[in-house]
Order: sequence, then C-alpha cells, then structure tokens
Amino acid sequence: NQSSYKAQLTAVTSLESALKTFSTAVKGLKGVDKSVLTNTATFSSDGCASAKVGTTAVAGNYQFFVEQLASAHQVALEGLTDADIPTSGNMVIGQGAGSFSIDLSSIDSDSSGGNSLAELAAAINAASDNTGVNATLVRSNGNVSLVLASEKTGAANAINLSTTGVAAGAFDTATSAPRELSTAKDARVRLGGESGMLLTNASNTFDNIIDGVSMSSTKAHATGEQPLSVTVARDDKATKDKVQSFVTAINNLLGTFDSLTASGGENAARGVLAGDASIRSIEGMLNNVLRTEFGGTTLMEMGIVADRYGKLTIDTTRFEKAIAANPEGLDKLFNAKDGLLDSLDKNTAVYTTGPNNLMKARKESLNTMMRRVEDQFDGIQKQYDNYY
Repeated sequence: NQSSYKAQLTAVTSLESALKTFSTAVKGLKGVDKSVLTNTATFSSDGCASAKVGTTAVAGNYQFFVEQLASAHQVALEGLTDADIPTSGNMVIGQGAGSFSIDLSSIDSDSSGGNSLAELAAAINAASDNTGVNATLVRSNGNVSLVLASEKTGAANAINLSTTGVAAGAFDTATSAPRELSTAKDARVRLGGESGMLLTNASNTFDNIIDGVSMSSTKAHATGEQPLSVTVARDDKATKDKVQSFVTAINNLLGTFDSLTASGGENAARGVLAGDASIRSIEGMLNNVLRTEFGGTTLMEMGIVADRYGKLTIDTTRFEKAIAANPEGLDKLFNAKDGLLDSLDKNTAVYTTGPNNLMKARKESLNTMMRRVEDQFDGIQKQYDNYY
C-alpha cells in the first residue's frame, strides 16, 4: 500500500505540473492586447518611429511626415537664494485648465524660521493637488536654480506661475518672468507627405492613427525630406509560430496523460494512473473544447487537425489558405471573449487553481492514506516489541 500511494502521489504531482505548464502557455497567448493573429509594421527608415499593430489593422502603405515632435514645458527660476524665498503668501502654479497653490508659510520643514529653495521644491512635489509638475534644483558654480517641468508633453500642459500675498522682491520678479528652457508643443504629423493631412496630438504616441495601428515618433523631418513610409501587413510566420506554441502545449499535456495511463504489456509497464477517472475527465474536457466552434469557426476549419493518436498538427497548406481568407476568424477562435483560450483557461483552473482545486485535494487524500500506513507500521512494530 505504501509503495502504491507513493507512486500515485508522484504521478499526481507530475500531472499537476503538466496542467500548470499548459495553463501558463494558454495564459501567455490570451489577454486584452494579445492575439495569435500577428500584423506587423515595416518602416522605410530605422530610428524614426515605432508602431504597435493590432489585429484590426488594414494592410497598406502609408506616408507620414513628422513636422514637429511633442515636448514638455520646462521653466527655471534663476538668481534666487534661500533668503529670497518668502515666508508668507502663496505661489500659484497653473497648468492647462488646472492649478495648485503652495502656502509659503507652511513649507519650513526644518523649523529654522526661514524657507529654502530645497523646501520649496519638496513642497511642490509633495502637493496633494499637484497637476503634474516636477520641481528640482540645478546647481552651477555655486548658483542654484529652481527648475519646474511638466510631467506630460503638449501645449495644453504649459506651466504658468504667479504669486498672491507676496511682497515685491526677487522671488516675485523671478516667478513673473521665468526662463523658458523647453516649449510646450504638440506633435504635428502629416499623413500623405509634407503637405498632407495635419494630425496633432499632445503626445508623440498617436493611438489608432490608422485603425489598429498606434505609432510613436522619435524624430522630426527636415523640410524637403522624404516622409516615413510605413507598410502594414500580416505576418503569417509569426502567426503560425504562435499557433504552433499552442499545439505544442496541448501535445505535451496529452503526452503526459499517455505516459501516466499506459495500459502496459509484455515490454512496457502499466501506467500508475491507468484507468484514472480524473485524467479521463480532463481528456474529455479537452476533446470537447477543441472540437467546439468559437467565433463561427473551428480548429479543423483553420487547418489545425488531430492525427490518429489524438495529437494536434498544423496542415500548413490549409492553415495558410484559411488565414488568407478569414484572418479575423482565427483571432475570434482563439482570443475572443469566451473563445478557445478562455474556455481552456477556465476549465483547467478547476484542477490547478484555488484553495480547493482537484489536484490539491487528490494529493491531500494520498498523503492522508500514507499517514495511515505509517500509523499501521507503528502499530505492527509495537505488537512485535510486545511479543519479543
């Protein structure tokens, strides 16, 4: 009995590990921004932009002329010393339609009786209603400047400064006329070339600049320069590689089932879990899900078929024809809500996830049986000792 329980525990642990490995593979292919269908964007020049291409992207060639990159506003208050920072009144920092105030009477963190540039910078950064302005001190040859920078790019995030209740002096003067280090600008991109349609954005990343394509620019064009050519196309190799990773994960799991449930014979040992109800249940679930239609199509219709041993293979010819004719069908089959990957993930979770999952319960039961065997050994040993 002890030998049998130990063998079963080892087998169930192996089964649990195989299920978790499969579950991890499924989770790696599913998600809000994931799809087995892969589209790519190819650029005519490197180092100018990057793109994120979704499954809805329409194949084609597009010309972009980056007239101007977005930039964040940055200003400096120069020529100030700690003695110039007032101990009363308010410094008002505006940004777009919002603003926040720094009460200069409450920033003396070291209780020295006076304020410092460092305390002012700290108060700005710590303000609970800060609209998105970072403050830092810049030092050069003993001179200290307070630099304020917008966290976000774009003209709408420009910084403006003013004071209330502050006496005329160096601080008031510096606040009313700060040095502009960087201008707040929106990105300006023209679709179709230098004289094409103007597109503007506060950020250098244009979400869905074309349906299914988000582009981030990193370099502006000079006047008369050739625009950036972007070619959007389906990447069939990458798509097939993702599908193959799914097929491999399924086949590896089925291989574990085969080794654990082998019927045995003259030249092969019988599997420890041969005839096991749990494995039959899991296999039944997998077979049912793999044959189910999701999003109007099935694995077989997409060229993913089972051989006579039940293992999945990709019929390359059928697969390529299927995604050429119905690429969205492949995406819906695998990645749609409650599609193939969702269904497999939910059904597998019953066995591996949660405090009361079936694999955990099975191992606990076997451990309990092994403890009972140990108790029986102890009882026999006591009997022997008494007889002796």
